[in-house]
Amino acid sequence: MLLPIRSLLTGLFALLLFATPLLAAEKAIIILDGSGSMWAQIEGKARIEIARETLNKVLAGVPDELELGFMSYGHREKGSCGDIELLVPPGAGTGAAISKAAAGITPKGKTPISAAVKLAAEELKYTEDKATVILITDGLETCEADPCALASTLESHGVDFTTHVVGFGLTDEEGKQVACLAENTGGKYIAAGDETALTEALKTTVAEVAAPAAPEPAPEPTPAAAEFNLVPQVVIAEGDTTIAPDADIVWEIHKANADGSQGEYVATEYGPNYKGKLEPGAYLVRSSIGYAHVEMPVTIEAGKVAEPYFVLNAGQLTIRPLPSPGVDPDSNAAVFTEFPNGESTTSYGETRIWVPAGETKVQVTIGSGVANQAIAVKAGELLTRDIVVGVGVAAVNAFYVEGMKVEDSNLFEEILEAKKDIQGKRKSLTYNYGPDHNFELPPGDYVLVSTVGGATLETPFSIVAGERTEVSAILGAGVVAITAPGTDKVEVFGAKADIQGNRKSFSYGFGGALQTTLTAGDYVVVASPAEGEPRETSISVVAGERLEVTVE
Repeated sequence: MLLPIRSLLTGLFALLLFATPLLAAEKAIIILDGSGSMWAQIEGKARIEIARETLNKVLAGVPDELELGFMSYGHREKGSCGDIELLVPPGAGTGAAISKAAAGITPKGKTPISAAVKLAAEELKYTEDKATVILITDGLETCEADPCALASTLESHGVDFTTHVVGFGLTDEEGKQVACLAENTGGKYIAAGDETALTEALKTTVAEVAAPAAPEPAPEPTPAAAEFNLVPQVVIAEGDTTIAPDADIVWEIHKANADGSQGEYVATEYGPNYKGKLEPGAYLVRSSIGYAHVEMPVTIEAGKVAEPYFVLNAGQLTIRPLPSPGVDPDSNAAVFTEFPNGESTTSYGETRIWVPAGETKVQVTIGSGVANQAIAVKAGELLTRDIVVGVGVAAVNAFYVEGMKVEDSNLFEEILEAKKDIQGKRKSLTYNYGPDHNFELPPGDYVLVSTVGGATLETPFSIVAGERTEVSAILGAGVVAITAPGTDKVEVFGAKADIQGNRKSFSYGFGGALQTTLTAGDYVVVASPAEGEPRETSISVVAGERLEVTVE
C-alpha cells in the first residue's frame, strides 16, 4: 500500500529532523546510492539529480560545527562489489565539499549496501564513539550480503550506532530487506511509494529541515534493539575460562534437516563474542579456529536464549623449517601438514596454524631434501617445533675452460644421484637452465651433468649438510659458428666413425646457419641443400676459442 503524500512527508520530515540535531552532537556519514539505477527518471528528472538538489538544500542550512562525511558506491565501475569510496571524511564545515562530491557522481554499478554501511561505521569508529549513518538508496543489496545480520552485528558491537534509511520506490516486500538496517539499530526507515511522492518528500522535507525554524519537539526514544537469542560460548580447551578477543573464530550456521543433517545455509559470523538472533527452529552451528572445528545442533525457541558451549580442542602449532641446525627458517620451504581430522594444507616458510588436538603429520621440503615428523599437539597447547631438513648447497656453474664461464641461457644443468640402479641408470633429482644456480641437496654423492649445444660433461661432487659446495664443470669446449649459404640443414658429426661406420651427431640447425658449443676435437660439418648433394667440411675445435666456418 502506497503512503499518502502528507503521511510520507511527515515521516521523512521526522526522520531527517531526528537525525540532524543528533548529528550535531556526533559524527555522521551520508551514503548516497551511485548504482546504475539512479539514472531512472522521476517526472523527467534523473533520481541522481534530485538527490543532488536535496543534498544542496540540506547542506546550506547545516551548522558549521556539524561533523559530517559523505560516501557513495557503484559510481566508478560496473559489476564491482568493492566500488565503495569515502569521498569526504567526517569533519566540521564539509557542506561545500559534499555538494561538490555529489555533483561528480556518475551512477554505473552495483549496490553493495551492507559493505558500504559497514565501512562507514568503521570510519566513524562506531565501537568507540556514537555514530550515525544515513543511507539513501533506490535499490536492494546486490552483493550477496545480509543487511539485517550486519545491522545486528553493528548494533551489538557499537557504543551507540544508528542507521537511518531512505528508500526510493521500493515495494513493501523490498523495503523489509533494507528497513532492518534501520530497525535493528534503532533508526528510522522511510519508504517513498512512487516517484512523485519521493520527489516532493525529499525536496520539501529536506528544505524544511535545512531552513531556520523553531526547535521541534524531541523525538520519542527509539525502541531498544531486539535481544539476541543465540549467545554461544567457545573455548580452545576444556577448562579454559578466557579466549583472546581477536581470536579468529568462525561461526557457520545452517538449518538442520528433519534427520539432523545439514540443511540450508543461514550465515557466517566471526569473533569469539558473536551473538545472533535467529528464527525459532533447529540449526547446526559449527565453530572453527584454523583447522580445528566442532559442530553442535542448536534449537532456538521463541522467547528463550540458547547458550551452547563449544570446546574446540585445539592447539597452536608453529613449524620452523630449517635447512640445517642453527640457521634461520627457509622462506621457500614447502610445509605440508595433515591433521587428525583428515584435512590437510600446504604453506611456505615459517608456519603458524591452529590444529585439532592429536597427531599432526608434517612434511617439510627444501630443495631436494625432505623431512617428516609426526607431532602430538594437546588441546590449549602453544607448541613450536624446529624441523631440520639437513641440506647443503651446490653452487653450480659450467666453464668452457678454467676462468671462462658459460653464460649461455641454453646451458642445461641436471643433478643425478651418483649411485646407479641395477639397470645402470642414475636417478634425476633436479635441473635448471642457464648459469649461477644453487641446488639444495641432502648430504651424499651426486653427479652434475652439464650440457650446452653439443658439449656434455659429467662432474661428480659431494654435499655436506649446512655447507656450500662450489661445483665447476670444466667442459674443455669452444664455440663454432657455421654459415652454409644455399642449404637447409647444417649438422655436425664426430670425425671418427664407430665400428658400424656411423658417425655420432653432436648438433644441427636449419636455415643455412648454426652456432653451437662443442668439446675440443675434430668434427665433420655436413651442409645439405633442399636438392643436390650434401657438402662436407672438416673442422677442429679448440677449447676456449671461437671458430667461424663457411661451407661453400
